[in-house]
Amino acid sequence: MAMWTYSEQVWDRIRNPRNAGVIEDATVVAEVGNLACGDALKLYLKLDENDRIVDARYQTFGCGSAIASGSALTELVIGKTMDEAARLTNDDIAGYLGGLPEEKMHCSVMGMEAMQAAYAKHRGEERPLTPESAIVCKCFGITEEKVREAIRHNRLTTVEQVTHYTKAGGGCGKCQPRIEAILAEETAVRKAEPEPVARPRRLTNLQKMRMVEEVIDKQVAPILRADGGDVELVDVEGDTVTVALRGACAMCVASGATIAQVVQAKLRELVDEKIVVEEAEA
Repeated sequence: MAMWTYSEQVWDRIRNPRNAGVIEDATVVAEVGNLACGDALKLYLKLDENDRIVDARYQTFGCGSAIASGSALTELVIGKTMDEAARLTNDDIAGYLGGLPEEKMHCSVMGMEAMQAAYAKHRGEERPLTPESAIVCKCFGITEEKVREAIRHNRLTTVEQVTHYTKAGGGCGKCQPRIEAILAEETAVRKAEPEPVARPRRLTNLQKMRMVEEVIDKQVAPILRADGGDVELVDVEGDTVTVALRGACAMCVASGATIAQVVQAKLRELVDEKIVVEEAEA
């Protein structure tokens, strides 16, 4: 049996999942996955009069990553409007969990698809039956559209990666040549697209400091507080940002991963890709 290297956030939600269960008077209920492949997720959402999610629960049949992804999904969507929650990606779910092994990324994808299915159902959009010709992987019922979407969104380049993100090709293997053909087509399209013109954004030191402070306060700190931790901005000097972890994060053996995969990753995404985050000396 494979032993996965999970983040502390994943292990915490495997042992103590948040929001597991049923909402009896749910506004919308959606179910995705396939019991034939061992993973399925049922999402319950309770909305207020403004379409804001006031409660979210889930039931899942699957591995520890599926349990953790369902927990993360509900934590992320509570408090958001349906429009905001529908923009959630599998990367958001995996990032909230401090990352997932690539072999388990399909669990975060399942969480994203559950939210998308709930959004479509709430809007009264009926999903047409999938024709047999659209199925690429018959073992797990994976469509060509889903394979192409995973390749484009995650910039996948190998059949193995497609399997990790969608499970397609992970059964009998007969569909792997078709997956290779789809990869070749998508790669050709990607190469034909013109490279975006880089427009470097020059920030003054004051602008950078303000943006760093805002991202830490509004994006990073809420993630850490959900696990009993916190983060404090100590200094910004050039591209180096110094922070101090507080609460549970300060005593966590995975503090290095938290700095790199949560704090630094968010600042590079939203402020400047050159930023390096260091932890303040005790």
